[in-house]
Amino acid sequence: MSLGERFPTDTDDGLLLIISGPSGVGKTTITRGVERSIPDSVFSVSWTTRPRTAADVEGVDYHFATDEEFEAMKARGGFLETAGIYGKKYGTPRDWVTEQLKRGRLVILEIDVEGAKQVKRKVPDAYSIFILPPNEESLLLRLRSRKREDEAAIQRRFGAAQREIAEGKSCGIYDLFLVNEHADECTRTAVEAVTRERARRKR
Repeated sequence: MSLGERFPTDTDDGLLLIISGPSGVGKTTITRGVERSIPDSVFSVSWTTRPRTAADVEGVDYHFATDEEFEAMKARGGFLETAGIYGKKYGTPRDWVTEQLKRGRLVILEIDVEGAKQVKRKVPDAYSIFILPPNEESLLLRLRSRKREDEAAIQRRFGAAQREIAEGKSCGIYDLFLVNEHADECTRTAVEAVTRERARRKR
């Protein structure tokens, strides 16, 4: 199928949406809420070199690749952004995103600030939202409530979250900052903002 073919569902208001925020802020809940609320939205599935677990579904959670496959894709310019996290590589596939945008979809990327910077350099008109916690105390409480790590690991993650917030506020690439005090309300505000932005661009 060529990109020149048109489907009945194709539109001309494709938009690339970036959602970022520190670990523990609830951004995945917001991202999935936006995806469910906007009918033509699609979530970009990243490539990764991390091992696939029994719970992972190929093409749904990630596209799993060897290090060689990942580097070959990167060498071809096949990623909009890449990141290294705990020794594993992650990347947003350029061709898939481009195709979905040409179809008029809302393409959602849930990526960190460094990834968002890379994407904004390549797609300057991407619309970007940064999710903030109500305060640092609530963020630390959320990290502890996961009960996934010991206190030392939680403090390291908390420090990284503080740096992510500072960088998100200072880097100048985010169009909107939303405080996630109540997930439903935050999701609704994000959906309204994205809908307004698409309508504004269509005019």
